[in-house]
Amino acid sequence: MSEPLRAKRSLFTLLSDLPGLVSELIAAEIEQLKREVIDKLKGLGIGAGMLAAAAVVVLFAVGVLLTAAVLALALVMPGWLAALLVALVLLIIAAIFGLAGYRKLQESMPPVPTESFESLKKDLNVIRGIGK
Repeated sequence: MSEPLRAKRSLFTLLSDLPGLVSELIAAEIEQLKREVIDKLKGLGIGAGMLAAAAVVVLFAVGVLLTAAVLALALVMPGWLAALLVALVLLIIAAIFGLAGYRKLQESMPPVPTESFESLKKDLNVIRGIGK
């Protein structure tokens, strides 16, 4: 019979345990926030490294293709004019990509852990008795 009585805790015991439970909840939320930020930063680092490697390979390939384009145009116009024309086209393409990349970066900022913030807000509302 003493077992069921031990399982039932008094209101005072529950109230005295509340600050500890709240601090444990806050600590768990902070830990979740840290994990989410670390995971996102790791993903960004790996993605950036892969993009850098791809960019190096593409640079070599583009160099070969540009040389071929200049040599092909040099068959129908002076070599200096062919090189100038290819450089002008490259600058236009670079400007288009640069502008598109800048706009995309502006849309993606700031990189914040939204899931953890929402979970923390929900927990605080429950503690305050505002919602579920």
